[in-house]
Amino acid sequence: MNRPHRSTAPSRSRVHRLLSLTTLALLTVACGPDEAPQRAAPPPVPVSVGQVKVTTVDVAVHAIGHVEPIETVAVKARIGGELQAIHFTEGAPVTTGQLLFTIDPRPYRAALAQAEAVLARDRALLAKAEADITRYADLVEQDFVTREQYDQITADAAALRAAVAADEANVDTARLNLEYCTVTAPISGRTGNLTLKVGALVKANDDRGMVTINRIRPIHVAFSVPAQHLSQVQAHRDEGVRVLATLPTDGDTTAEGRLTFVDNAVDPTTSTILLKATFDNRDERLWPGQFVDLRMILAREPDRLVCPAAAIQTGQQGQFVFVVREDDTVELRPVTVVRSDEVEAVIADGLTAGETVVTDGQLRLVTGSSVVVKDAVGTSGNGS
Repeated sequence: MNRPHRSTAPSRSRVHRLLSLTTLALLTVACGPDEAPQRAAPPPVPVSVGQVKVTTVDVAVHAIGHVEPIETVAVKARIGGELQAIHFTEGAPVTTGQLLFTIDPRPYRAALAQAEAVLARDRALLAKAEADITRYADLVEQDFVTREQYDQITADAAALRAAVAADEANVDTARLNLEYCTVTAPISGRTGNLTLKVGALVKANDDRGMVTINRIRPIHVAFSVPAQHLSQVQAHRDEGVRVLATLPTDGDTTAEGRLTFVDNAVDPTTSTILLKATFDNRDERLWPGQFVDLRMILAREPDRLVCPAAAIQTGQQGQFVFVVREDDTVELRPVTVVRSDEVEAVIADGLTAGETVVTDGQLRLVTGSSVVVKDAVGTSGNGS
């Protein structure tokens, strides 16, 4: 009976295992127990930083303001006629009483001469009538004339007195109309667009107006703030509330004004109160119709702990910052923020003066992360 033949050669799997064990043993002997492979540490995270400090901070309210002229006058002609001359440059500043326009005065000069002639005639007739009254008074006493004739002379004289008074009024009106042929500036300010040109016919009291003058030195900026700030505004109004205006297109330039108007009612639809600040505007940087960023300073608080507002982060457990330690690693630190604006945050708890906090690059950080300041990186790169 034939038995199955059993192979005495080792199987391939056993051979592979033996080779692997041998290789591992050789590597262990070659490297030694202290030379095992290690994972390389991650590079430092580039960050921007800021300092925590104690300083005096402003209690301020931010708003968007609308620039308005203090006075606006649409200059209109009081009489009609041909526009003979324009005595200013369109868009230029003018002063109160400055000559602006001349309307053809000839028709009004003739009307004045006619009114003066009628007045002279009626005055002569009145003088004769008064002389007749004197003569007829003696004659009526001597019965040379009747009482009826005397009464008629007296009535004629009274009518002439009334005619003279009316003539004098007509002369005044004609003289006034002649003066209206020259149009002067009612206020000082800057002129706008001209609606008429030389040679055009001017209408009396035309709705369009001939030109509009805006008084812009000083100038108003109107803005609204939430009604919750009204009590603070009223408390500091007598002391003089400072208002700073920054042009959106020129963020480096700030104009300072004073709060001069608080509306007498809160708008119930928005729960805001309308305020106005007055600015000297000597350089005319504020222009009617502009929108500007406003900062109304209600009070100043000394010795407050502040840090850059960009350092404040918000997580599930609340607000926190990353503090840079002496070994250039960071620590996540919960903080309590009293209030903040675009620049600074006032801190009640969690930080101490002199500490360094991360203001940019927080997304890649956890507690213990190694960091390098971006400015320091740039300096070292330039020096190599």
